[in-house]
Amino acid sequence: MNDYPDPHLLVGGEKLNGGGRETDDVLDPATGETIASLPRASAADLDTALDHAQSGFGEWRDTSADKRASILMKGASLIKERAGDIAQALTREQGKPLAEAKGETMYSAMLLEFYAGEIKRLYGRTLVRPEGSRVEVQYHPVGPVAGFAAWNFPSLNVMRKIGGPLAAGCSVIVKPSEETPASGLMIAQALLDAGVPGSALQVVFGVPNNVSEHLLASPVIRKVTFTGSTAVGKQLSKLAAEDLKITTMELGGHGPVLVFNDTDIDRALDSMAAAKYRNAGQVCVSPTRFLVQEEVFEKFRDGFVERAEKVKVGNGFDDDTQMGPMANSRGPDGLHKKITDAQKRGAKLLTGGERMGNQGNFYAPTVLSEVPVDADIINEEPFGPVALINPMDSEEAMIEEANRLPYGLAAYAWTDDPARRRRLAAQVEAGMLAINAASVSAVDAPFGGVKWSGHGLEDGAEGVKACMVSKTIHEG
Repeated sequence: MNDYPDPHLLVGGEKLNGGGRETDDVLDPATGETIASLPRASAADLDTALDHAQSGFGEWRDTSADKRASILMKGASLIKERAGDIAQALTREQGKPLAEAKGETMYSAMLLEFYAGEIKRLYGRTLVRPEGSRVEVQYHPVGPVAGFAAWNFPSLNVMRKIGGPLAAGCSVIVKPSEETPASGLMIAQALLDAGVPGSALQVVFGVPNNVSEHLLASPVIRKVTFTGSTAVGKQLSKLAAEDLKITTMELGGHGPVLVFNDTDIDRALDSMAAAKYRNAGQVCVSPTRFLVQEEVFEKFRDGFVERAEKVKVGNGFDDDTQMGPMANSRGPDGLHKKITDAQKRGAKLLTGGERMGNQGNFYAPTVLSEVPVDADIINEEPFGPVALINPMDSEEAMIEEANRLPYGLAAYAWTDDPARRRRLAAQVEAGMLAINAASVSAVDAPFGGVKWSGHGLEDGAEGVKACMVSKTIHEG
């Protein structure tokens, strides 16, 4: 792909670029070349966006449910029609294989379709009271929302920030990642083309701290939704607390995988190895800490190494590529530092552990085994293509290790024992648990974590209700 869309701001329905605004370079992670210049929103731009968000909230909230649902359905249709172009831009700016980019874009459209349908399922309820009195519970949109999206899923993360609020009747100012601006802009443009008012959906970019502090300081914003690191999530939560704004925080994880000796090991390997190296491991729900019963540890370890070494790494536009580059230069540098630390502490490097090629951010699919608990990589989210495989001697020890960290986003387990499945469902501390499966995401199912992995939910009916407040009406 030689063409990359010119990025811009979307404020009040107007595309803004130039005008003396400062800019940031957008880089191709496969080559390191600059592919675009991204404008930063000025303080005046952000104030204008806030004014529009206030007026846009009133307009969109008062639009009938039927019309809002119809507009979002049309937006989903446009995203599907444009999925090829959106995927091209996504791969260029983020690096993942083109097939993954298109799948992500289509999933974004499916999520919007679900949200559109949910608009007509936002029921209140009437409580039982004696004749002559009445108590009704109603749900109303919370108000203008500020959304901040991460670079690892540039299309889906933006959809999660705008779909739920729009379905609830809120206006949204969204800031996609400055490193991956085009695909999120294209998602937003499809919704504007479908009929969402320009003041109800706006897109801004800039220095992240400056943008978040400016927006969150305004009383216009009533809810904050963020996908990203735990450290940034904590900072945004503190800013939001100053004005008691409602928050949804989808933060980091360190996904444990409990592999028991009563499961089909080859099936577990095929599923988990593919999930581990999806998007070069840059997935908040990526399976990372493999806790394997001793009886099957060697078979699982060796089988994982075999599969890792067969992963085809290359440019996301190449047809045979299974894993693209990491999305930015911070990824390989930070990952290599953690792998080196683990080796110094006694971990065994079984494959990978090095950068690939002489350009771009490619890093080899990596497997470490017998990683000590004091190694940084087993305590801090590596967010890259590395699997950590350790032997465990009992179910109790596996659950204890799975729960040891302050993270609790996604967890995985492989067992054919029905009683054990029930125990794991009750005892593993995670917002989502996949048993004998690799996926923890579905458009109609809530997505979110516990502990340091955040709070609040996206997707499903919960993703819309998270953008609403309840009101109780008492009549005598």
